[in-house]
Amino acid sequence: MSAFEPRTYPITRDALRAYAAASGDHNPIHQDEAIALAVGLPGVIAHGMYTLALVARYVEESLGEPGRTAEIGAKFVKPVVVPEHGTEVEISAQESADRLDITVTCDGVKVLAACRVRLT
Repeated sequence: MSAFEPRTYPITRDALRAYAAASGDHNPIHQDEAIALAVGLPGVIAHGMYTLALVARYVEESLGEPGRTAEIGAKFVKPVVVPEHGTEVEISAQESADRLDITVTCDGVKVLAACRVRLT
């Protein structure tokens, strides 16, 4: 059994508020439905960096060895819409010689592309 089994992570609006407080990113599209809709989004969306942070969490939890992530990167291709009841992202990885190729989806749609993690 590979250490990199798919995992699902919940994303709630409470988590987005906590992330905004920790990161200083108080853009209202991450908290206010009316503003998100007014600027053409389908609703409140998760911070892109919050989604990427879940990738780092996934890798560390899967390995069971904190501090092994040397480099992480991705392209943000679709927003993670977070309805009032919350949502989930699913994260999985494929190991290659020098990195992990990560897949992140929400409701079956890829939200990050070219997501790669290099380990120490």
